[in-house]
Amino acid sequence: MSVAPAEIIDGAAHRLLLLCDHASNRVPDDIDLNIDPALLDLHIAIDIGAADVTRALAAQLDAPAILGTVSRLVIDLHREPDHPGLIPQVSDGHEIPGNAQIDSEERLVRFHIPYHATIEQWIAARRPDYILSVHSFTPKLEQGGSERPWEIGILYNQDARLARPAIEWLGRQGLIVGDNEPYSGKALNATLNRHAEANDIPSFAIEIRNDLIRDAAGVARWAGILAAMAEILRGELGR
Repeated sequence: MSVAPAEIIDGAAHRLLLLCDHASNRVPDDIDLNIDPALLDLHIAIDIGAADVTRALAAQLDAPAILGTVSRLVIDLHREPDHPGLIPQVSDGHEIPGNAQIDSEERLVRFHIPYHATIEQWIAARRPDYILSVHSFTPKLEQGGSERPWEIGILYNQDARLARPAIEWLGRQGLIVGDNEPYSGKALNATLNRHAEANDIPSFAIEIRNDLIRDAAGVARWAGILAAMAEILRGELGR
């Protein structure tokens, strides 16, 4: 069965485009990763809660959204085509045997290229005022590492036009905010580099700690916070 290159949510009332690269843990029936199915419920396969927050935020703002439709264990839509982790053979200590000795070009053509083409075509037709991508992160890596105290991180590369006011506003709400944490958008910003910065569209990535958005109450809370933030950002653009 074929997989649509992206899930598209229509929205007409807000000049914001939402993106969610790691929205799905789906593995097409004709792909065998040769892993324990339980791994598909972990962060290595999907940004837990990110799709739910994206859909809830899109609904609150009547904003459009584009979401990925396959697990990042199949192919990581938030990586450049030549990135060594595009089709992971090991992720956070877990081996992915089914990704060894596969036709990486076939997966690129089948999933990665159509997904990004969908975003490109949408932007060309409707150019948004700004773009936000939604992700989630683990309280700490499975294979060790320190605790990550941030509740939300704002990631950006060269364009900080909206990132700075977002960080400041979130901080005023009493939240623990990471400035390019838990990792830096200057190192990993593939989707926004390509679709936002390359088109001079203000943008940043949102990273929410996934233990905060694992249930409906958490999703609703964070969608509300982000909706309020989005309205503040729209005001920033009008200055």
